[in-house]
Amino acid sequence: SLLSFFLQKALGVRQYHVASVLCQRAKVAMSHFEPHEYIRYDLLEKNIDIVRKRLNRPLTLSEKIVYGHLDDPAKQEIERGKTYLRLRPDRVAMQDATAQMAMLQFISSGLPKVAVPSTIHCDHLIEAQLGGEKDLRRAKDINQEVYNFLATAGAKYGVGFWRPGSGIIHQIILENYAYPGVLLIGTDSHTPNGGGLGGICIGVGGADAVDVMAGIPWELKCPKVIGVKLTGSLSGWTSPKDVILKVAGILTVKGGTGAIVEYHGPGVDSISCTGAEGGHVMCRSACVGPPLWPPHGLCFSTGMATICNMGAEIGATTSVFPYNHRMKKYLSKTGREDIAKLADEYKDHLVPDPGCHYDQLIEINLNELKPHINGPFTPDLAHPVAEVGTVAEKEGWPLDIRVGLIGSCTNSSYEDMGRSAAVAKQALAHGLKCKSQFTITPGSEQIRATIERDGYAQILREVGGIVLANACGPCIGQWDRKDIKKGEKNTIVTSYNRNFTGRNDANPETHAFVTSPEIVTALAIAGTLKFNPETDFLMGKDGKKFKLEAPDADELPRAEFDPGQDTYQHPPKDSSGQRVDVSPTSQRLQLLEPFDKWDGKDLEDLQILIKVKGKCTTDHISAAGPWLKFRGHLDNISNNLLIGAINIENGKANSVRNAVTQEFGPVPDTARYYKKHGIRWVVIGDENYGEGSSREHAALEPRHLGGRAIITKSFARIHETNLKKQGLLPLTFADPADYNKIHPVDKLTIQGLKDFTPGKPLKCIIKHPNGTQETILLNHTFNETQIEWFRAGSALNRMKELQQ
Repeated sequence: SLLSFFLQKALGVRQYHVASVLCQRAKVAMSHFEPHEYIRYDLLEKNIDIVRKRLNRPLTLSEKIVYGHLDDPAKQEIERGKTYLRLRPDRVAMQDATAQMAMLQFISSGLPKVAVPSTIHCDHLIEAQLGGEKDLRRAKDINQEVYNFLATAGAKYGVGFWRPGSGIIHQIILENYAYPGVLLIGTDSHTPNGGGLGGICIGVGGADAVDVMAGIPWELKCPKVIGVKLTGSLSGWTSPKDVILKVAGILTVKGGTGAIVEYHGPGVDSISCTGAEGGHVMCRSACVGPPLWPPHGLCFSTGMATICNMGAEIGATTSVFPYNHRMKKYLSKTGREDIAKLADEYKDHLVPDPGCHYDQLIEINLNELKPHINGPFTPDLAHPVAEVGTVAEKEGWPLDIRVGLIGSCTNSSYEDMGRSAAVAKQALAHGLKCKSQFTITPGSEQIRATIERDGYAQILREVGGIVLANACGPCIGQWDRKDIKKGEKNTIVTSYNRNFTGRNDANPETHAFVTSPEIVTALAIAGTLKFNPETDFLMGKDGKKFKLEAPDADELPRAEFDPGQDTYQHPPKDSSGQRVDVSPTSQRLQLLEPFDKWDGKDLEDLQILIKVKGKCTTDHISAAGPWLKFRGHLDNISNNLLIGAINIENGKANSVRNAVTQEFGPVPDTARYYKKHGIRWVVIGDENYGEGSSREHAALEPRHLGGRAIITKSFARIHETNLKKQGLLPLTFADPADYNKIHPVDKLTIQGLKDFTPGKPLKCIIKHPNGTQETILLNHTFNETQIEWFRAGSALNRMKELQQ
């Protein structure tokens, strides 16, 4: 195409992706919305064959899909956990809160059109308040400026636009865009949801998305592969959500860092793509690896997508399941039978090779797995449902459940709603309703319309539920909660994926637990954490005791899905007259100014803005909730910089010492003071710094306010990359104990930047107020390309240099 030709000339890179408009042999479109963009299984096959001959060993499924998308499979150096891969993703997906900054960066690039199929999904800016329709109308009014910007930018640059009310990005992707073998990147950390359809779907920051949309090869550190072998079958109240809750308990929030989690084994074929049932087809794979969990030995069916979605909570690059009959069934039910037939032809490339090797191997016997509930405050604190009440009593956690919330991108499929309705129907039959408040979030307009037609929504309303808009809502902190005051200790249970402090309602005293939607429903009916639906009885309205039976529901609707309202905007063929306006006085949107280049010198006498104590997620660094409205305005959203992080000096959030005035004040105010007075600064962090959301604002804000480096014991993958993209230095202590040598009143000098090279540590001189000094070493993971980002001031600056 002309676009590919001009991009190739401008950027000096080869222009193709595995699902390419340039393909002559392909016959099956990637989606109904892009009839001229074809699936390139033939190229995937060719690249896999090249790599297989080079490596001369069996390949995992993860390796097949990742290496099958290499820019140069013949010459690319491949070593799991060490080398950086240059990849050609098939498509990009962006949610509205991150798409604003991504599109602002793409506009700054000066390119005329996106080089790969891309979409924007409006799901993050709709606040849960009164109920679906009213909340949606209110969101359209409040966010009109942002929605107009995203719609017109999409039209101008060739990006599909899903209007507010269409649903959550990951459910839309599952219904329309994900397919076995796809390499998809999304500007949301739960993009791995698409692994439920056999794709490698990876969460990234907006700058990474810009690279792919610009047609530049995308870099990813060659991931290790963790195998999770499933045997046996689920039964009773146990659901696929319990698989990932169990895995989170085993691996913790950082155990999957730098790895793809690949599920395999005889239990896989009983799990649906989105939701729960039975069946047993033996897995082809006979992979091996060092066992980390004792062998146990077919699984039920509530969600390959659910399991992959929450891989983000263990720090995994992504998660994936092998192609099977359930994926074929789901593709056919969602109008993509042609893709299913094509996948059948290439199925040997969409499953792992027999005898492949995993870097770690976990084995879970689904026969023995119990229903789990994880929390509070972290998603890896795992408890069997039967034990959580006792633990809560011991720990002093509130037993009464104030609100039960089902839905979110993790558990909002048709089957999830059906199983929850099955529980609710039993309660209604005995004259009961929920003792707790109860909310329901459909995953998409298609799900909403179908559960309305099939009666599930009405059952959930009758038991006391409120059906919210098809959006993220309380899961991302978009919840206008009225039943408690801030600081009031309380418990909520959700079928969401994250339960960080204050995430759902901005109340640090809300104890949030995550579990399956059917367990949430049962607990909301009982109203207490002490209720175990497997063994405990409820009292019916007639005074008789009864026990809830384990729920069952159809994996897919017996009739076709009801698509509901049309919420998709196609980009026009001719966008030459399309305007994209950003008002200079807007409080929601702001065009970007390039960051300053490195001045060629070492970083001398850096002030410590804050030394963070303990867990510091991207929610702590750049809060969501009420701050989402500023996601397109870098200066305004920078007023939330690190307001949730705990300062080790005083044990308080959003209170740091100004080294000049010696007064304590908010973190953003102190950073702005330093910037105004030309004082460069650094942040000191603990383990797994930046875990959680993919939001690149957590990297943009410190850069905007004068930060130069973030020094920690370890980083979460996405955040580390985002920091590099914005010209910051993410560095780690060569000796983690050196964290204790640095005090908030010290100054730091980072040396060695003139000879900055991959694999070579930098020196850090710690200057104490009493005049003494200590020297420590700081490690980094920069490669040559990323060092060029640092020197240019950002990856976007470097892109512009390459165009000149």
